[in-house]
This record gives sequence, structure tokens and C-alpha cells, in this order.
Amino acid sequence: MKIFQKPIFFFLWSFTAAFLAYASMYAFRKPFNAASYVGFELFNLPLKDLLLISQILGYMLSKFIGIKVISEMNKSKRVGLIFKLILIAHLALFLFAIVPVQFKFLFLFANGLPLGMIWGVIFSFLEGRKLTELLATGIAVGAIISSGIVKSIALYIMDNSFYSIPEFWMPFTTGLLFLPILILSAWMLSVIPDPSEADKLAKTERIPMDKNQKRFILRKYLPGIISLVILYLMQTIFRDFRDNFSVELFGFYGFTDKSQFVSMEFIIGITVVFTTSLIVIFKNNLWGFQASLILSGIGFIMMLGAELLFGSGQINFFYLMLFSGLGMSIGYVPFQIALFERFIAAFHIAGNVGFLMYISDSLGYLGSVSILFSKNAGLINIDNVALFHILIFGCGIIGLIATIFSVFYFNIKFVKDTNKIH
Repeated sequence: MKIFQKPIFFFLWSFTAAFLAYASMYAFRKPFNAASYVGFELFNLPLKDLLLISQILGYMLSKFIGIKVISEMNKSKRVGLIFKLILIAHLALFLFAIVPVQFKFLFLFANGLPLGMIWGVIFSFLEGRKLTELLATGIAVGAIISSGIVKSIALYIMDNSFYSIPEFWMPFTTGLLFLPILILSAWMLSVIPDPSEADKLAKTERIPMDKNQKRFILRKYLPGIISLVILYLMQTIFRDFRDNFSVELFGFYGFTDKSQFVSMEFIIGITVVFTTSLIVIFKNNLWGFQASLILSGIGFIMMLGAELLFGSGQINFFYLMLFSGLGMSIGYVPFQIALFERFIAAFHIAGNVGFLMYISDSLGYLGSVSILFSKNAGLINIDNVALFHILIFGCGIIGLIATIFSVFYFNIKFVKDTNKIH
């Protein structure tokens, strides 16, 4: 398409395609969080807690599957895979609506099972380019803004003056509304041209990976990869808990305005786009990699600072949710769309982002599931509000330590590798 010959149109097209595609995925994953399912219990658990655990288990398993599927994916299979994954997830929401209550958790598990691989498919259209970080902010904005938008739409669907949809049918209905947008975005992604020779020179060519390539990376950089996984684990645990229980947390502190989700996530989304986009300034890939890590460190400090200000009464809960979410996001988003992108380019690795990102994602969601399971099994015997405040401190401190270690480890490793070459 001739439109792609002009950089501004190429950027707008790719950014929009990524944004719409990932935002649409959230409409198939997140709307059920807006319902409370009060009065339903199963296996001595509140139904919503069981549904959360079930979906995250499916989503987590999807991440483990993605370590192989996404890293080995051929580019000709990408669009078809998006449609297959979404249609399986949507069918699961339909079955979730019609089966008896005691079986509903099974279909939330089935709903999460395909959705964890959507990120990797979308990112594969964008990686390995000079402006990958800028293009991929579309995915980040889609994730951040859509969470609030989907919840607001879901709440409206269940409570409006025209026709209210029952809470068990609400997730399927919300997904149905976004299906045309998903189809449009998948087509837009499919016509994006492959990386140019200039892109390959700047970022290295991205290729499907085999077992030997994967083992080589893990053996050579294992301590650093472990520290990065711990860093991302802390971000994921806090992100998921905050997102899954935001309705209840706001309600506890007296905030009931439905529009608050959109306004808060919009502020976070705009800020994250700006901070992540700054990484493009670094032409040196090692500096871009280190900048991504520094943003994570700043984010953890912001989370800890917000909790201290709230505890001393200097800010209310809305601003705690805003600043803790912002702190998590300014590190979490660059980790997803810039950190491994720059790592591969800086260390001249033959492969793609999918392998390392899906290792991090799978273990990150394993952490989220572990928190939910421990809470509901009675191993963590505190309510969601108290746990939220504990997670800010715990994730903030551990994440900050892992970030500092990663910065020094990879800097030393780069110097050693460079000396070997010369």
C-alpha cells in the first residue's frame, strides 16, 4: 500500500491497528470483572473469586503454551491465529452464560486459555523496527484504557434505562459489541509491511526460534533473566490484583462513579505513552534497554511513595489508585514493548521477543494465581483492602531490588561480551 511510504501514515496505521486489536481482546477477557455475582458460592468460595482464579489459570496456561507457539510462529499464520483464539474465547463466554452456576468456572478457564497468546501475535507484526517502541505503545494504550472502558460499558449494559442484560450474559454481549472492531484491526495488521533492511540493521532481523537458540539464551544470561522475571512478577501481581478488585476497592472507600475508571486509566494511558515513547530517542540499543529498566525503578518508587502519602492522609484513595497504577504501568509497559526488543538488538540475539516475554508472562501470571489461591485457601487470611496495601509495599520493594540488580548485571555482561569480540 502506497500509504506506508509516508512515515507518519505508517505510524498512525500501525499504532491504531495495534490499539484496536488489543483493546478488542480486553472486551472478551475483562467485562465479567464488572459484575459482583453476589449470593453465589461454589466450593466454599464466592463465585467471583472462583471465576477470577479459573480465568487467570487459563490465561496463565496460555502464556506457558505461548513460550513455544509464539516464539516458533510463522508470519503467514498470524492473522488466522488471532481469529481462532478470539472465537474460542467468545464461544466460551456464550457457554458461560447458559450452563448451570456450578459449571460456569470451567468456561471462564476456557475463555482465558486462548487469550494469553493474543499479545504475542499482535506484537510480532511490530517488532524488529526502528520505531517498534513507538508503534507498540498502541498495544499498551489498548490495555490500559480498554480495561476502564470495558468495565464502564459492562456496568452500563447491566444497569441502564433501556434494557438491562443479566450479569451472566453481560460478558458475551460485551464481546459481541467489539467483534467488528476486532475484524477491522486484524485486517489492518495483516497489511503492515515487513521490517525494512534499515530496520534489520538497527534492531537485528527477527526469526522463529528453535530449541537450540532458546537454550543458548537461557544458559548465557540466566542470572539476569531471573532478575527480570522477578521484576516483572512483582509488576504483574500488583497489576492483576489492582485491576481485578478495583470495583470493590473503590466501593470500600466510597467512590461509586462509573466514569472514574475511564478517567483514571486515560490519565495513566497518556502518561505511559509519553514515557515509553521517550525510549525511541536512544539510538544505542543498550541505552534503550537500560532506560526501560530505569523506568521500572522509578515506577516502583512511585508506588511506594503513593502508599506512604495515603497512609499519612495526604492523598485520598482515588489518587493512591491513580499513582500506584501509574507507577506500575510506567515500568510494566516498557518491559513488554521495549525491554526485550532492545535486549535482542543490543546483544545481537537470533530470535524474537516472544520467547523471553512469554517466559516472563507465564511466571508473572503464576504469581497472580498463587496470590488468589493463597487468599481463598485461607493461607492469606486478610481482606482485599488490606492485601492491596501490603502488595504495594511488597511488590515495590522486591521489584526495586530486582531492577537494580538487572541494571548492573546486564551492563557488566555487555562490557564482557564486547571485550570478547574485540
